[in-house]
Amino acid sequence: MTAKVRIGFIGAGGIARAHMRRLEGIPEAEVVAFAEPSDASMARMAEDYPSVSTLPVYADYRDMLDKVEMDAAIILTPHTLHHEQGLEVLGRGLHLLMEKPMVCTVPHAYDLIEAGKGKVFMVSYQRHFQGPYIYIRDQIQSGALGKLQFISALQAQNWRRSQTGKWRQVMALSGGGQLNDSGSHLIDILLWTTGLTAESVASYVENYDCEVDIDSALAFRFTNGAHGNISIIGDSPMWWEEFSVWGSDGVILYRNGKIMQGGYGTDGLAEITELPAESDPDRNFVDAILGRDEVCVPPECGLRVIELTEAAWKSAELGRPVRVAELSEAEPA
Repeated sequence: MTAKVRIGFIGAGGIARAHMRRLEGIPEAEVVAFAEPSDASMARMAEDYPSVSTLPVYADYRDMLDKVEMDAAIILTPHTLHHEQGLEVLGRGLHLLMEKPMVCTVPHAYDLIEAGKGKVFMVSYQRHFQGPYIYIRDQIQSGALGKLQFISALQAQNWRRSQTGKWRQVMALSGGGQLNDSGSHLIDILLWTTGLTAESVASYVENYDCEVDIDSALAFRFTNGAHGNISIIGDSPMWWEEFSVWGSDGVILYRNGKIMQGGYGTDGLAEITELPAESDPDRNFVDAILGRDEVCVPPECGLRVIELTEAAWKSAELGRPVRVAELSEAEPA
């Protein structure tokens, strides 16, 4: 392994600059090239990070992969492009960090998981590295809440109006609406922190005047008998998030950055202020390639997210609950 991990960017839009900021703080990482057809996006990247102004830029990501030696790639493009681009990157023996959501269909998730065997392949769900969610997961795993009984998550943001006219509201590029976009963070963190598996989903979806979903109301039954729900409000004047876990012995409530915890025999809810140390997906990606850490967001997390998401879409379409297994019963185990 070289002293530095040489990384190529496929995409240089808004989220790419966040990855660039983190990678600049990692001495073992070296960004070596960009694949980005938009001159405006590359100009904004170079303005924020002048060090990239001398790097080669290719309109077609395949040209970058053909002409530049690298160890890994980061895919930061519209969601429906992830499958094809991911197969190309992994097929060339490169390691891969994929922005969320990993893919837009269950079969595509299985394709990438198979192609990624033997490589470092992870999804960039940053909440796996954030103190509040690590704390919630640790409390659940320690048994502090007892048997999990009900899990609830809510997200409200100005997604409908802020994304009007942009690729995220174009089905051919996004593969779905807010549930598949920022809402996928809620699905991922619900499944990751609790370790639960959804058995069935019932959902209602409102598109308003858009071709993709804006508001979504999902209800779950988990395989352990617990219940739960996710509420996505895409036409909200402000950002708001909630994540709540009720167990047989206690409860954790997370409200826009504030964690409260209580249980039977305690005096109400106590605010939790001491949280685990944080990291980020880019650091984990580089360390995993160098053999210094395990992948914290494996592609199986992406599979579980799209399983539940597709089940929700199918439920809204059919007007009945849908078993998550219906989407993957024909897929390899």
